[in-house]
Amino acid sequence: MTRPITTIGFDADDTLWQNERFFRLTEERFVALLGDHGAAAEISGRLLEAERRNLAFYGFGIKGFVLSMIETAIEITDGTVPAAVIGEILAAGREMAAHPVETLPQARETLERLAASHHLVLITKGDLFDQERKLAQSGLGELFHGVEIVSDKTPEVYRRIFERHGDGPQRAMMVGNSLKSDVLPALAAGAWAVHIPHELTWALEHAEEPVGVPRYRRLSRLSALDELVGLIEADAAAG
Repeated sequence: MTRPITTIGFDADDTLWQNERFFRLTEERFVALLGDHGAAAEISGRLLEAERRNLAFYGFGIKGFVLSMIETAIEITDGTVPAAVIGEILAAGREMAAHPVETLPQARETLERLAASHHLVLITKGDLFDQERKLAQSGLGELFHGVEIVSDKTPEVYRRIFERHGDGPQRAMMVGNSLKSDVLPALAAGAWAVHIPHELTWALEHAEEPVGVPRYRRLSRLSALDELVGLIEADAAAG
């Protein structure tokens, strides 16, 4: 019998290790730096607007976030932001880039179980240098048959990756915490998609949950993934 799933793609940030937590902490630090120039909600809103505008120029990751903070600081202060504040923003970005990787509970154990029977592929957005650093520090790299660091996650990107590393999207599954990036485009490509929500999700990654879509599943914890894969494969064998 042809197995329904031979390749499983995993998002990295906030699926296998912590990420958004450090962006939130840095944003709080940024808001405090500019506290004399507006309310916290206003400053955070202006920063989010800058991030949205700049995605097309800087992409995803720490560097784009730092540049958006600097741009927001200039705008909010009408160009009078002190050099010392710019220095603080740059220092905060460096601290983010140097922060030790914190893998999420059961990440390694789950990958080890699935790697014994499936091709695993890491599929992540963000800055190449930073994502390579985090993967190396995580100690999880040896469990993946392939690593793809992409500028964005679209149906075509998923199709190409699952064709390159497996038997195409129809026999692949994508796992991640973002409905917008990990679930919806993978479903559009024809793959299975599993949403494992994280307690923190960047506002620009929110999307409507595809309830009722046959190849969509939602789990509360990563450690339940191998059981889910087994159930899908058992249903296919019985059908």
